[in-house]
Amino acid sequence: MMNPYENELKALKRSGRYRERHIRDDALIDAASNDYLGLAHNKELHLKACETLSLYRDHSPKASMLVNGYHPIHAAFEKALCEANGFEAGIVMGSGFNANIGLIEALVRKGDVLLMDEEYHASGVAGARMCEGEVIFFPHNDVSALNTELERARGKRVIVAVEGIYSMGGDLVPREIIDLAIEYEAILILDEAHSSGVIGEHLMGILDYYEIVPTPLMIKMGTLGKAYGSFGAYILSSRHISEYLLNRAKNVIYATAPSLYDTALAHRALEYIQAHSDVLRGQIAARQNIVYEILGLRYKGLIVPIEIGDNREVMRLQEQLKKEMGFHVGAIRQPTVKKAIIRLIARLDIDEIVLAKACERLTQIWVK
Repeated sequence: MMNPYENELKALKRSGRYRERHIRDDALIDAASNDYLGLAHNKELHLKACETLSLYRDHSPKASMLVNGYHPIHAAFEKALCEANGFEAGIVMGSGFNANIGLIEALVRKGDVLLMDEEYHASGVAGARMCEGEVIFFPHNDVSALNTELERARGKRVIVAVEGIYSMGGDLVPREIIDLAIEYEAILILDEAHSSGVIGEHLMGILDYYEIVPTPLMIKMGTLGKAYGSFGAYILSSRHISEYLLNRAKNVIYATAPSLYDTALAHRALEYIQAHSDVLRGQIAARQNIVYEILGLRYKGLIVPIEIGDNREVMRLQEQLKKEMGFHVGAIRQPTVKKAIIRLIARLDIDEIVLAKACERLTQIWVK
């Protein structure tokens, strides 16, 4: 039988947008993943998580949280997250993608207005397409445009969705957008997948960075598969909103509870970040300075997007850095981004000298 998607696959190959999986080569220096702090390589955290798991008779959640899958390991981590971030209640979830879909689909009801930044993650966009209310995508980080939409939506329940650090652009949400949401008493979703563990005095994310105390209308969604070196996600909020999500979020009601090992591992990672925040901040700043001095790019996090604009060129640059230096950067193409980029992650696991050499080599082989 003919491949029913043959034409579509051929079109992707012609445009330089065809994607393939490759088994990870551990011999390469990883400057492509979102393991910002290098904690996915920390064997001490792994062993501590295993010790925690060994205290219990079971090693699997076995069911939905609302059946009998809610485990003491889940509850302990939720409590620790709330204390670290200043929220009343938390729910651990299976993944950031599912958390965003479940959160947005549950919150935005008929008659509501969802105002979402146009560069919000694809998971949030998928959730927006499933919700019953009016959905408006406002221009990226445009404070004036958001203010106009908030004024227009007065009298309705409004949900604003933004990211702390945007996954492809590496830029922060402006404080003025958070302030607007507070002023208009809108529910504010902060996707902290790429900011939690990376910015702020205590490395807790965007609210920590701006020194803003969470309000009852704020919701923080964070992932565990990035700075925390594990897998899964969490949503922090007021008790009222948490109670509502437990009763309406399909990804909580109908899904098996998150992995106990991954939750215990993330809990240990949180403790590690809290205990070493000063040292980690210094290591982050050192890598940011290297990127600025060599590439002339200044970012508050560890995501370094370099706009190339050509799909085949980003693939060439990625391959050349691999072959010459064993240095693996991300080659991001449409539709993930509007224009193709090299996405370099200045992970703390990368030696500063190696990072500097890779940045210098990139400037030499990249024809602007």
